[in-house]
Amino acid sequence: MKFGLEGISKLLDALGNPHLRFPSIHIAGTNGKGSTASMLAAVFTAAGYRTGLYTSPHLVSFRERIRIDGKPIPQRAVAELMSRLGRYIRKQRPTFFEATTALGFAWFAKQAVDIAIIETGLGGRLDSTNVVRPIVSVITSIGLEHTDILGDTIEKIAMEKAGIIKKGIPCVTAVDDRQALGVLKQVCKERRAPLVTLGGHTVAVRNESLKGTIVHLKVGKSRYESLNISLPGRFQIRNAALALATIDQVSNASEFRLSDRSIRAGLSKIQDLTGLAGRLSLIQQKPPIIVDVAHNPDGMIQLVAALKRLGIKDLVLVFGVMKDKDQVAMVRSVEPIAAEVIAVAARTERSRSASDVAAAFTKGKIKVSAALSVSEGVRLAIQHSSQRTPILVTGSHYVVGEALEYLTTKKNLTISG
Repeated sequence: MKFGLEGISKLLDALGNPHLRFPSIHIAGTNGKGSTASMLAAVFTAAGYRTGLYTSPHLVSFRERIRIDGKPIPQRAVAELMSRLGRYIRKQRPTFFEATTALGFAWFAKQAVDIAIIETGLGGRLDSTNVVRPIVSVITSIGLEHTDILGDTIEKIAMEKAGIIKKGIPCVTAVDDRQALGVLKQVCKERRAPLVTLGGHTVAVRNESLKGTIVHLKVGKSRYESLNISLPGRFQIRNAALALATIDQVSNASEFRLSDRSIRAGLSKIQDLTGLAGRLSLIQQKPPIIVDVAHNPDGMIQLVAALKRLGIKDLVLVFGVMKDKDQVAMVRSVEPIAAEVIAVAARTERSRSASDVAAAFTKGKIKVSAALSVSEGVRLAIQHSSQRTPILVTGSHYVVGEALEYLTTKKNLTISG
């Protein structure tokens, strides 16, 4: 793994600097950036704009990372663009993420997108995506993650995320941690970039289920009555508020016009319009299988809180964690809602062993076992579950991706959001 903008800049220069040929919104953050990016993309698509969406990691197919109006980049286009890049890749030996980023930007330019929503991979300041000059920069949240790379304090991590803030370009954030917000304020002041915080946005929840949440939501001067957010979980309300605040700034800083009708249409069909998956998603009814890509302590706390509000407990948990995550904190959060745990390890060297994960569960009333693979873990969970006992697959994008791959292959998957 290497960081810095020299490698990506050389690749993009070889392609004619495609990243300069479309407007963009750039998003960084510890949690929520994929959901927020997809919300924004859904609204732009609903408004009739040709919308690029660049996210990572993928769940099943590499092509998920690069989408236009919800459609993954075609395999043929990947082959053609990689052929163009081949000589430079052999010479410069870029990272996988550098090559993927260049590929995505080239595809967006070739397809003449009206706008692209770009999610950072890791951090911000030295992330390969940080070559764009966006209309608006967005920072979702800041927590302790990747401390070996980004720094071991909230302030250090905030400084890395703040690296996406550009001179004179507005930054919108949902960050409320005092120390992290202090860093963002200082960077924005130095770069003369207006900083917009969610501040006193107000929320009244009308209804919530695994199909989504209906809320009355006030953000800034805008009020949305009975707004349908198709991503379930109250934590998504804050992401939606951030997306709405970003839309206000886009309207002020550009010629894009996003009507109330487009906003409502986009937020009510986020998964359909963008292809987003793995966010508190009920993917099978009998038995109920829920997948969520919560992959750090903050994400796990939010996931468990959402499940408790929905009355979902005593479930069979298929759980795997990466080595660089705080496994103990994640386990302590999810233990109270689990009746049985099947520990798994994804097919990556970054993954903790299933035996290590199993050993982290200490409550004697929970039955804990280790499976040989994610697919085996899902198979066992289905075998152990009654038709009514819910199954939750979580802990990592990689774990969720392998579970979806297995269930799709088994042809017993009915996706409902």
